[in-house]
Amino acid sequence: MFVTTLLCAPGRAALDATLVENLMGAWGGGDARWLARDEAAEFTMNRIPDTRWTVWEDMQALGIDLVVQPADGRRKRMLLADMDSTMIQQECIDELAAESGVGERVASITARAMNGELNFEGALRERVGLLKGLPASVIDKVLRERITLMPGGAALLATMRANGAYAALVSGGFTAFTARIAEELGFDENRANTLDIKDGVLTGEVVEPILGRAAKVAALEDISARLGLSLDEVMAVGDGANDLGMLNLAGAGVALHAKPSVAAECDIRVNHGDLSALLYIQGYAAHDFVTA
Repeated sequence: MFVTTLLCAPGRAALDATLVENLMGAWGGGDARWLARDEAAEFTMNRIPDTRWTVWEDMQALGIDLVVQPADGRRKRMLLADMDSTMIQQECIDELAAESGVGERVASITARAMNGELNFEGALRERVGLLKGLPASVIDKVLRERITLMPGGAALLATMRANGAYAALVSGGFTAFTARIAEELGFDENRANTLDIKDGVLTGEVVEPILGRAAKVAALEDISARLGLSLDEVMAVGDGANDLGMLNLAGAGVALHAKPSVAAECDIRVNHGDLSALLYIQGYAAHDFVTA
């Protein structure tokens, strides 16, 4: 048995009953279940339709995300999340660079690295090198003035944890940011890279080893093994090329507002919804959401 979930951006009301009923009829689905009126609905089917991706493209044009997945085991027991452009709306290194006057140069490297055009570790070393001499106090300024949470994140964490799930924040960014975001959202643990700081100033180096794509996969395997969970019981979410390893291994790998080359390799793609989409995908209705 499979489940089709249709959802749109909160408040957009792009999902109407006629559209859901028509698709359900075309795909031979069961009765529709509304998870949030005008925002998210689902129905079950006996097989994955051959027209899945054609219809997905049609839905994208309407501002609607479409997800097809097995019905069994879709409610996960662990969340493994990227931070930059996933749990927060920015790339923390780009925001630090903007404060140091090299914003455009660093942002260009970041975009290429996240799209898989550059080696992540090398690109990170290059970008951090451009921050040499920046006062460490700027980190707090960036956190206070430039960093905003991705909508839906607080509800995602609170709801999954209230239902017994474990949450880990695993980032190619920096511990100075993940520690704060993890505490604010309620993650059980966080892993990231460490900026080398001496005498209150960034040295332009990253403390080795660098946490990149392989380290995110290792985190997925290590944490799930420690908790006695199978990889199928994990939902991973990210947007960049360095997230692909964990996205492809997890039972549900969600490409959230991801780079095109990343989304192309993932079956679950959320381009219009926010982080609350990860709850709808698991079958939670809006009235099940826990407010942080």
